[in-house]
Amino acid sequence: MTDVDTGGRDRLALAVLVQYRMATTAQMHLIISPDVRVEQTRRRLAKLREEGLVDRITLPHAGRTRVWHPTQYGAQIASEWPELRGRRPPRGATDRTAVRLKVRHGLTVTETALAFLKDARHRGDICQPLDWIPEVHHPLGGGEAVIPDALLYYQRRPADGVNRTTGTDDADGTDGAEGTKGGVMLRAFIEVDRATMGPERLAAKLGNYARLHSYTPAPVTRQRQQPFPEPIQETWRQRYPLFPRLLFILDGTGPTGGENRIHALRAAAHGHELAAFLREVPVLTTSMTDLLHHGPDHHHGQGRGRDPTRHCADPPAATRTPTTAPTTAGQRRTQTLRSRRARE
Repeated sequence: MTDVDTGGRDRLALAVLVQYRMATTAQMHLIISPDVRVEQTRRRLAKLREEGLVDRITLPHAGRTRVWHPTQYGAQIASEWPELRGRRPPRGATDRTAVRLKVRHGLTVTETALAFLKDARHRGDICQPLDWIPEVHHPLGGGEAVIPDALLYYQRRPADGVNRTTGTDDADGTDGAEGTKGGVMLRAFIEVDRATMGPERLAAKLGNYARLHSYTPAPVTRQRQQPFPEPIQETWRQRYPLFPRLLFILDGTGPTGGENRIHALRAAAHGHELAAFLREVPVLTTSMTDLLHHGPDHHHGQGRGRDPTRHCADPPAATRTPTTAPTTAGQRRTQTLRSRRARE
């Protein structure tokens, strides 16, 4: 690996592609180098390609858009770095054909990450490119697992000593953990839905997350009695101080399709088996249109964040704060699935 600035943006560019799986030139520019001319990003990617670390495909019906992805060699190199330890991408992430077949969903997930990165930069919060981690494997035993489209880490900057999660001076221990610099560290599982499955299948994901929330691996003594014991599996409690909130981002449907999917999520929430999960974990929705056109912190004057019976007007508020304190007496608090269910 020659002529690569391993302490600068060459390294970051490769790390982002290995972790995100794929990105367009424009997306890579805004993720790693928004403060320079796009030509510099193009040259950087071309150099990494010459060195065999990344490759690209060209989309024929999208203005000849170039989509970049890591090569097997690039993934091998980057996976040895401390910031990517244990995050080797799946085998298909380095294959041109596999990238082409997954490109629509993959680029939508990357665009979602970019929306949160832009919001953090605007607010002065802490959310770095590698704080967006796609497809984190969470085992459920028996070969099953929950794999969200992404896991988001977002550390909120303290604002005048007031916690925007609750509107009080104290951190809300039910939804955030104190960060290393005094801000609250917030985590979210992100599900990007492009309407490639029916509403009921989308809603079934709530049950999978509820299973993960209550999952406890089999005791070691029981596993040793098996001829081929499974490796000891960690629970989410060993990864996160609190279970990350869940945010559904709906794309690829008109208003009617979006309402149908939200209705399916709401119907699933009435199941008795989800009651304990929804009491502890905020679950919210937003449309991709609102996310991209208005920005994550757009406020429609009707309260920040909505439950899955409506579109969420403020995705980061929904993701970072399950109950956002009203800034005026006329603004409502965020509603989540759990609060809606409690009223009904």
